[in-house]
Amino acid sequence: MHPGAIAAAQPDKPAYIMAGSGQVITYRELEARANQGAHLFRSLGLKRGDHIAIMLENHPRFLQICWAAQRAGLYYTPVSWRLQREEIAYIVNDCEARAFITSGAMGEIVSSLHGRIPGVEWRFMVDGAVEGFSNFDEALSRMPETPIADQSEGAIMFYSSGTTGFPKGIRQPLLDLPYGEGEPYVSIMTMLYGATDKSIFLSPAPMYHASPLGFSMNCLRHGIAVVIMEHFEAEFALKCIETYRITHSQWVPTMFVRMLKLPDEVRARYDLSSQQYAIHAAAPCPVPVKEQMIAWWGEILHEYYAGSEANGFVQLNSAEWLAHRGSVGRPMGCEIHICDDAGEELPIGEHGIVYFGGGKPFEYFKDSKKTAAARNPQGWSTLGDIGYVDEDGYLYLTDRKDFMIISGGVNIYPQEAENVLIMHEKVLDVAVFGIPNEDFGEEVKAAVQLKRPEEASAALEAELIDFCRTKLSHIKCPRSIDFHEALPRHPTGKLYKRLLKDAYWSAQNSGAKAGRH
Repeated sequence: MHPGAIAAAQPDKPAYIMAGSGQVITYRELEARANQGAHLFRSLGLKRGDHIAIMLENHPRFLQICWAAQRAGLYYTPVSWRLQREEIAYIVNDCEARAFITSGAMGEIVSSLHGRIPGVEWRFMVDGAVEGFSNFDEALSRMPETPIADQSEGAIMFYSSGTTGFPKGIRQPLLDLPYGEGEPYVSIMTMLYGATDKSIFLSPAPMYHASPLGFSMNCLRHGIAVVIMEHFEAEFALKCIETYRITHSQWVPTMFVRMLKLPDEVRARYDLSSQQYAIHAAAPCPVPVKEQMIAWWGEILHEYYAGSEANGFVQLNSAEWLAHRGSVGRPMGCEIHICDDAGEELPIGEHGIVYFGGGKPFEYFKDSKKTAAARNPQGWSTLGDIGYVDEDGYLYLTDRKDFMIISGGVNIYPQEAENVLIMHEKVLDVAVFGIPNEDFGEEVKAAVQLKRPEEASAALEAELIDFCRTKLSHIKCPRSIDFHEALPRHPTGKLYKRLLKDAYWSAQNSGAKAGRH
């Protein structure tokens, strides 16, 4: 149940492959580099329960550093380099990282952090070094390739994506387990998705996100080869499936949209027959998108709904989804409760806040108020989503509570309009949110990224609004649309709506107008 055991039995087996460069890292090399990393951390005085932060692109060193921390009993936090400087500094400081590891590609970003992460004692950079950072590769080369004497299981400490404010640290207690035993959920790939040591997993998303890193670490415990895309690109993802005979993969709905909007001749060019399980999560998938994906790839799509908090898990397969279109599944190892704002449970079919019961406890690091706000009087916990349950116990997500628009006293869920607009042939991405309205409090606004930006016009704006009104009540549709070159969407599928909303609300407060981009 750890890479060292596989390295001992099959040292030359590929652990992971960098899809863009074709670089292969064997289990022998992964084990050697992870051992060296663990020795380096001990030489710095880091002990079980201490913390490091990692800010890397999808780099060959990423998983080696994670396994070094995992076997040294450390907490390790992956940090998105797409965040703003203040958010990066906040995470590194808040998690109390004693060491911070980045790369030469991040040089400009980390230089702007000078003086902003005072608690970090050691700063390292792979692929060279800039002022204030030591060369990680040189430091590693001086360390033994054998295991440290006091191996124990560490843990990833993720931070929420920060779509509605500063990210929250999600810290689970370190379990008193020998290295290699891990937690029961690490077997999800084999138990739920039927993977074996002959399987090949494709990870097309950034490793700093919970699902790509969690699934990849899980695979490496079981001898499952991982193919890592340095950057997601729709056609290249199809090429990877064909080239590496991918059996398992993990996606977000925006990736499905990008692949579906490829020309028919491109989609038909690649042999995708090796696929057995295509897993998706992170954001709700519009019903037409999933219907088209199942028609294209077959009934191999498996969806789940969960959070880094690990307080609950909901899942379903394609056959279940086709019988309950739009659902994210039924709970597994937990309970689902739909509650009103007072925490009282609602009847079947009524929309309310989605709570988990019977799952693992969690806390937001150093923030008892946020931890308490995520629980109701019954002790159930929520990720902040709104939804309902049908008579068969299947959960349907409506939207996030933070994104709900209240216009003239009516609750409007932006996801409904987003799911309609994304299906328009000219739309590549869309975000719907509330902006100030003197009469109604808020009105519905859409920000749209077009496949062909040069087509932006008042006429197309009217066309998109009319398109939405053919599918939804007018009150749920945008009253106006602004066209953007790109939306602030995390590659993992999370949309930073607050960055869009803030521009309009700040403009109102200052008396200015938020313009088009």
